[in-house]
Amino acid sequence: MALQYARFSIVAAHLTLGAVLLIPLFASGEDLVVPSSPPYSSGASSDKDFVGPPAPPVQEFVGPPAPPLVENVMEALDTSRDYLSGKLVRFVSSVDQFFGDERHYQEANDSVFQLDINRVMGYGGEHRFVISGRANVHLPMAEQKLHLLLETNPDKNTLVDPKQTQPLPANEPATPQSFSAALRFIKEEAEHWHFSADGGLKFQGLNTTPFVRSRVSLATPVEEWRVKLAETAFWFNTIGAGETTQMDVERTISEPLLFRATSLATWLNDTQNFDLRQDFTVFHKLDERAVVQYQMGAIGVSNPVTHVTDYFALIAYRYRLHQDWMYYDVSPQIHFPRERSFHSSGMLALRLEMLFDESNKR
Repeated sequence: MALQYARFSIVAAHLTLGAVLLIPLFASGEDLVVPSSPPYSSGASSDKDFVGPPAPPVQEFVGPPAPPLVENVMEALDTSRDYLSGKLVRFVSSVDQFFGDERHYQEANDSVFQLDINRVMGYGGEHRFVISGRANVHLPMAEQKLHLLLETNPDKNTLVDPKQTQPLPANEPATPQSFSAALRFIKEEAEHWHFSADGGLKFQGLNTTPFVRSRVSLATPVEEWRVKLAETAFWFNTIGAGETTQMDVERTISEPLLFRATSLATWLNDTQNFDLRQDFTVFHKLDERAVVQYQMGAIGVSNPVTHVTDYFALIAYRYRLHQDWMYYDVSPQIHFPRERSFHSSGMLALRLEMLFDESNKR
């Protein structure tokens, strides 16, 4: 009897303990409400079940913002490129095409034919006409990468341009001394760089000699300016090996005005001498038929010592006489040559030019 009572007492104790542990599960709902605000908040409690704090919104990772300096540089480059491709290049190209400039002849990918009849009066001039000409014809089967070149006096065309600012030598013949025919390979990227390589034959009387020539140019925008560098290497039997370095700095002053500063140096290995030239030019487009060029500059040499041989200033008026191919130039000039102790010497250069260019559509 005592043993049964002891067992009953143990079972009753276990049941009592279980009841005590189960009582909270049957308590009223409001006794188990967890406040929606944390204990330290003064907000009111909510009757909804506790579901935990909301998950933070997921944001797409886009990386840190670009530094202001990088943004400014990229914006400046975009602006410069837009300006370069939009206004400056078109205007510069149109001026060079209109004048039949050496830059246009060397880099034109369209066929160009140019025939000049020149006459210089006054300082260093003689009362006679001098004829010169050249042609640059692309070969269609080569996708304009291969050109046929025909030139008069090709070795003289490689030197400092004597077209307007230097008097004709006293022994300069009226007809060309030599002719040449060459093939030119061209590789380029519009508005940026241009490469060409020539190989051909020069014919002078009964003599025939080979020559080679290559040229590379690179143009880059600097804010509203364009800087263009060109390097030419050549070899002719008459003047030997040499190279020419040219730098043009250009900017449009306004829509009809273009400023250009040109630095030019030609090295001849046989004479161990640099022919030097510095020009400052303003082109003023009057209308579709006429352009005026204002230019001043200096010409010098480096041997035996570097010195200036001539200062000059000129105005060149160029007028399109007939359609798109006949032009007439009048260029009054004043020179201050070293051989005359830098005393002023007047000159008048006249030129009739026939210029045919596929890209020159007006």
